[in-house]
Amino acid sequence: MVLESPTRSSFEPRPGADAVDWSDVVHELHLRLLQEMDAAALERVEPDRARSAVEAATRQLLARTHPSMLGDDREQVIARVIDEAIGFGPIDPLLRDPSVSEVMVNAPDDVYFERDGIIHAAPVRFRDSLHIMRVIERIIAPLGRRVDESSPYVDARLPDGSRVNVIIPPVAPNPVVTVRKFRHDKYHMDDLVANGTMTQPMADFFRACVQQRLNIVISGGTGTGKTTLLNAVSEFIPSRERLVTIEDPVEMRLQQRHVIPLEARPPNIEGKNEVTQRALVRNALRMRPDRIIIGEVRGAEAFDMLQAMNTGHEGSLTTVHANTPRDAVSRIENMVLMAGFDLPVRAIREQVASALHLVIQIVRFSDGKRRLSHVSEITGLEGDTVTMQELFRFEQSGVGADGSILGQMVPTGIVPTFAERFRNAGVNLEMGIAMPRWN
Repeated sequence: MVLESPTRSSFEPRPGADAVDWSDVVHELHLRLLQEMDAAALERVEPDRARSAVEAATRQLLARTHPSMLGDDREQVIARVIDEAIGFGPIDPLLRDPSVSEVMVNAPDDVYFERDGIIHAAPVRFRDSLHIMRVIERIIAPLGRRVDESSPYVDARLPDGSRVNVIIPPVAPNPVVTVRKFRHDKYHMDDLVANGTMTQPMADFFRACVQQRLNIVISGGTGTGKTTLLNAVSEFIPSRERLVTIEDPVEMRLQQRHVIPLEARPPNIEGKNEVTQRALVRNALRMRPDRIIIGEVRGAEAFDMLQAMNTGHEGSLTTVHANTPRDAVSRIENMVLMAGFDLPVRAIREQVASALHLVIQIVRFSDGKRRLSHVSEITGLEGDTVTMQELFRFEQSGVGADGSILGQMVPTGIVPTFAERFRNAGVNLEMGIAMPRWN
């Protein structure tokens, strides 16, 4: 991961604004607002009205207590007080910035954000750990969640779909907050082609794979864009099909109309009423789906997913955390073992080899850009080994002057075993790909 200084954006201090630290003034005004305004009443009104009320009250307080403060300093203090009163404190501007994809609070004076795949140090700070805890409470309280010494970490989903993870002492030296922001705009396959994630011939190939109901696994590390790619690939699913999606938490935004989204649920405060992804996969089989799409397979539900793919639910999609296509297959094998069945390894690998067709590997390169690195086909079982063959691979040609990675996805020339299946369906297998043996 690359760590750089932040570039200019809307949440950074204006030129000269960092000459004076107004944190004490902001803290003072916030405390006085808490005394003079009904915080509970503010939470019951619309956000825009609440913001207007807090802004008006802050301007009056500032005029009484600091009449000499004018210009940019005054507006900056007012904005920070509003963020403290009804927002998420110092990180609120980061969360509002559409170019920021992730916000990470490691300590009061150690805040980072991600933009375009690059991590930057943020020009904001908290007063102390208690300040972070107050923001944490504001984040998770409306969600019906809690975090304390008996339950020192929590995963939750904000109302806008963003994912938040919180972990506090004693299992961390400071309260740590990680927010992965939800993108409101959809990435289409054309967008991924335009930004260099893949080529147009590959997009055409994926269209054929989805329409011919191949089971596809998208593999990659954290933050590589697996869900984004899954959303884009899913746009090729015919609109007449009934889809059931299973996630924890909900992140996918499918473009079809006939979609039933299911979401796993963590246990409540008493440790009861948990709904696992495995339970949802098993229930989905009774919902007459044409395809089952699992946002990320991470446990015993892998067994039920393979069973579904092998029993009439072809064309299903999922993602998995892994660094290579081979690692993805191994991880799925291990997750099947988590289901608790005493199955021989060969039986598990037979299930994997017969259920899965394609593994797409996506990687975040050192320049921060997400690209496909491999597209591999699962061809069967030889002895006790699941056999695979590469259809495409990324070949790096160099490094640009700005540090960007140069290269492109190229076909290996290997004919996939499902070529005959495509041909019988009338699919043009060439599609601009240099695979002369396809036809």
